[in-house]
Amino acid sequence: MDMGLRNKTALVTGSTRGIGKAIAVELAREGADVLVNGRNRDEVERTVSELKSEFPSTSPQNAAADIANKEQRAALFEKFPRVDILVNNMGIYEIMSYEDVDDAVWERYFRTNVLAANALSKFYLPAMLNNNDGRIIFIASEEAVMPSGQMPQYAMTKSMLLSLSKSLSKLTIGTEVTSNAIMPGPTLSENVYQIIDGLFPDDRAFSEKEKQFMAANLPQSEIQRFIRPSEIGRLAAFVCSPYASAFKGSAIRMDGGMVPTIF
Repeated sequence: MDMGLRNKTALVTGSTRGIGKAIAVELAREGADVLVNGRNRDEVERTVSELKSEFPSTSPQNAAADIANKEQRAALFEKFPRVDILVNNMGIYEIMSYEDVDDAVWERYFRTNVLAANALSKFYLPAMLNNNDGRIIFIASEEAVMPSGQMPQYAMTKSMLLSLSKSLSKLTIGTEVTSNAIMPGPTLSENVYQIIDGLFPDDRAFSEKEKQFMAANLPQSEIQRFIRPSEIGRLAAFVCSPYASAFKGSAIRMDGGMVPTIF
């Protein structure tokens, strides 16, 4: 299915690995010119080369920057003043007890996971509105609506992204611009793969180790496996497409059944 994204310019933050890279790959597969972002310039360049090799009709570019840094954001805006698609994926997370989350940690998570995404949205949204065309997506988490208690500083920021997405959507009334959030459940990033593989140092296939881990640690998951980044990538590509124009301020769940509520 042609998603109608050919020749669109898409900035995907944190797109050298994990969910961000999967989104970048799927957008490039649909013909979009992806601006690959990350803090490590070499990793960004390597991802750009991979996309160019796999999708030679597209023109991926190096958008290396620490978007939590105001000066580097300003340089990014100067280099890429307009985009058709903005995917706010970059974020930090770690398991922490509430007692260990001091003010410095709260501020770092708020600045990195929320203020950076807000700054990019605030910069790129006006041109989208003037063009009457554009997509903004925030990558949230099931932690936004069902905090586990294991990383309160992270869950707080993901809840805020849902609110921000909805607020921005109110500014797009009567236009073809959309602002939405995607809430992935537990996802098999590179780090997660290494952790699970290391927990069971035997010769079984990874799928068997994964199944054992899910049954013991995430029994509420209905798929009883980790979501693959490519699955989220394909969903994001659809939400970016003209076919998803009626999604406005939506919190779209791909959580594998983790959230037990209807809404």
